[in-house]
Amino acid sequence: MDITIHASFLPHNDPDAALAFYRDLLGFEVRNDVGYQGMRWITVGPPGQPGTSIVLHPPAADPGVTEEERRTITEMMAKGTYASILLATPDLDGVFDRLQASDTEIVQEPTEQPYGVRDCAVRDAAGNMIRIQEVR
Repeated sequence: MDITIHASFLPHNDPDAALAFYRDLLGFEVRNDVGYQGMRWITVGPPGQPGTSIVLHPPAADPGVTEEERRTITEMMAKGTYASILLATPDLDGVFDRLQASDTEIVQEPTEQPYGVRDCAVRDAAGNMIRIQEVR
């Protein structure tokens, strides 16, 4: 079989803040920006990797989600426990310096992990956990 990861989904609660983080700070390309009934789905991805994207979506936009579930999702996003993604870069220190110079919430500075990688952790504007691993 030939299967690739095409897109991952992360929630956002402020499309402009999401764009400021993923496009302006991380340098991702905006591939799609779709509005519908006052909500926005924004697809971003790293330059040079057109087959891999992150879809930033309104949380709980699914009509099958109850109000109680929406409240739970909102609470989990605020705590940073709802969604996460792992990114990678050959310049972890440079990326971290750029994130630290912004108003990004730093969770962990670059650290050698006991499982053999060096990484850091931050939260995006919606509270999603973003771990960034150094490519060696």
